[in-house]
Amino acid sequence: MDAIDRKILSILQSDARTTVTALADQVRVSVSACHRRLRELERSGVIAAYRAQLNPAAVGLGFQTLVFVTMREGGTQTLTLFEDALTAVPEVTDAHRLFGDPDYLVRVATQDLAAFQRLYDTTLASLPGVLRLSTTLIMKDVVNARPLSVPVGGSVTS
Repeated sequence: MDAIDRKILSILQSDARTTVTALADQVRVSVSACHRRLRELERSGVIAAYRAQLNPAAVGLGFQTLVFVTMREGGTQTLTLFEDALTAVPEVTDAHRLFGDPDYLVRVATQDLAAFQRLYDTTLASLPGVLRLSTTLIMKDVVNARPLSVPVGGSVTS
């Protein structure tokens, strides 16, 4: 990956709807060269996906929580069952396995407190292997979906 690839990645993280023609102009290469680079970045997995970032409140999901999950045990089968079940819960927007205690950090978006309570009582509390759930409300997003700073030869650039 060279400086041109890094510039392509930076631009796409800010605006994934940029056309290949506009992208080529911004990185100062031909459209065909830019298209080849873009396809290689996709093929190699550097670009994992393209998506629109939605405003949760604008689509009726303004109630967001962080749920800390402590597992009863750490066996591979239990964790796999838990992760598979968690992945199937549409209200879960992010989930991370952590080192130490708690075992997982899960972000959930629902319409309101009542919807979250139903989800908590009927789904989250009954996920496989769960010992304890601890929840905190998200007051405000301070940093959200920030573009990654792509390292350049040992240093980091945006």
